[in-house]
This record gives sequence, structure tokens and C-alpha cells, in this order.
Amino acid sequence: MPKMKTHRGAAKRFKVLKSGKVKRSRAYKSHLLTHKNAKRKRRLRKATYLVGTDAKNIKRLLPYS
Repeated sequence: MPKMKTHRGAAKRFKVLKSGKVKRSRAYKSHLLTHKNAKRKRRLRKATYLVGTDAKNIKRLLPYS
């Protein structure tokens, strides 16, 4: 059986932790930041985790992580 290929787009956006959780960064932090308040931008800095079916689908795209 040949090796499975990693989905490179998913590999750049998600990390699978040792605990099995899938870590992701938050959206809406790339541009148009002047009208967003400091509290909102501070929250967007922090990473978060995928849950449920979303995490399962991403893990399928990242077979060797």
C-alpha cells in the first residue's frame, strides 16, 4: 500500500497535539485592524481547538502528525 499524502493546506493551518486535540489559529486577524478594538485583537491572538467532527476531518487530512 502506498504512503498517504498529507494535505499541505491543512498542514499549514492546523497542528495535532499529543493529546489528540487539533489546534488552530483564529480568523479575522490579517487586515482591517484599525476599527477592531484592542480587546478583540488580543483575543484573536490566542489559538483555539477544533471539536467533534471538524477535528476528525482534519485528522484525516494529516495522517502522519
